[in-house]
Amino acid sequence: MTVEPVREPRGARLAVSLSGTNLARASDYNQRVVLQVIRNSEETTRVDLCRTTGLTAPTIANITRRLMDAGLVKEIGRLQGPRGQPAIRLTIEPLGCVAIGLNIDRDHLTLVALDLAGQVRARIANDIPFALPADVVAFVTASLDPLLAEAKVGRDRVLGVGVAVPDDLGNIALPGRPERYSDWVNLSIPDLLSPVLPWPVLVDNDAAAAAIGEAQSGMGRSEPSFFYILINSGLGGGLMIDRHYVEGANRRSAELGLLPDPTSAVAGAVVQDIVSLSALTQALETAGIRVASPADIDASDPAVRDVLDRWVDAASRALIAPLVSINCLIDPHTIIIGGRLSEPLVDALIKRLHVLLGEMPLPTMAPIVRAALGGDAPVIGAALLPFLDQLLPSDAALMQVGRGV
Repeated sequence: MTVEPVREPRGARLAVSLSGTNLARASDYNQRVVLQVIRNSEETTRVDLCRTTGLTAPTIANITRRLMDAGLVKEIGRLQGPRGQPAIRLTIEPLGCVAIGLNIDRDHLTLVALDLAGQVRARIANDIPFALPADVVAFVTASLDPLLAEAKVGRDRVLGVGVAVPDDLGNIALPGRPERYSDWVNLSIPDLLSPVLPWPVLVDNDAAAAAIGEAQSGMGRSEPSFFYILINSGLGGGLMIDRHYVEGANRRSAELGLLPDPTSAVAGAVVQDIVSLSALTQALETAGIRVASPADIDASDPAVRDVLDRWVDAASRALIAPLVSINCLIDPHTIIIGGRLSEPLVDALIKRLHVLLGEMPLPTMAPIVRAALGGDAPVIGAALLPFLDQLLPSDAALMQVGRGV
């Protein structure tokens, strides 16, 4: 067993397109579609909404009225045209509601307030090595009111909470892991946080959340199919195909970090043993260089630079076999690398990977790019979960409508 596995419903199952449906009992889904179209536009009109969604003018009029009554959409004047009645311009009301995102990783905690437009309104982070459950509760308790104050919203506007956490949080052996870290095993995160977070709590894997964040607010807007590589304290992956998050039969798809490492002479070695912040930090400590967080890595120091160069070489070689499989088996549009590595270090890794993959006779090779959201992708994706669960289009929402839920 691992950290709380109950993650229903995962909002990550993004709709293939923003086409509405006039099927009976589908009004809620149509409203989600219309809201998403408005979110994705700086401004729009009811005529444009009809054209984009395929819904009728009366349906659009009813939905936009409900959204305005709920405070989620607002009018911003009229669009002046050459003839006829000027169309009313509509846009999203960013603070119509907010969602809270929490990322629990093995070396840091991050809390954000995300508005309906997808913008981070407030962020509080703390580097805590192997934070125990009580540490997380204390961090959230101390941070919640300052977070909402900075975001300029009250508790009544909070829609829900999303939590991004690595799978097997209390089980995976990493350097420096304390014995008490096994307290996370079999722990229900919603139950842990319910005394301090009085809203619905959704929990998902951190790499999945990062892929969701990138799909909704980053490069995924133009890349419908991509494989996301998250390099944090551990190594994870997320797979988007035609804007669907592919979770697998046991919700453990894209477990990049647990693949065997063919470049290692150590029995049972996995890719995560090399490609992770934990491994990089350990390599620096072996060279006599101690850092408290990735931000403390001084690449201008020749001794540090030597360690980073050796790590990039080892990490790129460990990733080659997985990337060959990804290209040959999945054929994504793009492979995206994100996480808490510095941008220059990610760029160096990407450059080295392109060189090594270019030497191989692959039938196709997806370009490898740096993630747009960087280290906050998991917490932004976590904050998106309540929106996808309650307001925005997802396959799960459509299937619930079809079941009459």
